[in-house]
Amino acid sequence: MPAMVISGVIYGLVALFMIGIGISQLKSQKPVSFYTGENPPAAEELSDVRQWNLKHGIMWIAYGVIIILSWGCGCLLGGGTISVLPLIAGITLPLVVMIWYHHRLIKRYKIK
Repeated sequence: MPAMVISGVIYGLVALFMIGIGISQLKSQKPVSFYTGENPPAAEELSDVRQWNLKHGIMWIAYGVIIILSWGCGCLLGGGTISVLPLIAGITLPLVVMIWYHHRLIKRYKIK
């Protein structure tokens, strides 16, 4: 039980951080970036800056919610090794989807 509480606090803080990133991207007037080392595109390079920021912000908020849900699924499975699988999947699988989606957004909104 104490391990679940500790993991819940850690996962909750990480999820809040991801949701915070999403909210800041939703409110941004300038184009946002996805990767930490990536420079965001200039506003002139995008066909719709508002939609670009909106879709990236929603993506990060959804990631935070998925982190919370994966922790909940791990709790439902009880203790033991099997409960770790949703926790790992909830962190890693959405990242792969987010990277794929980011590249789709580049193709959709970046002016050639």
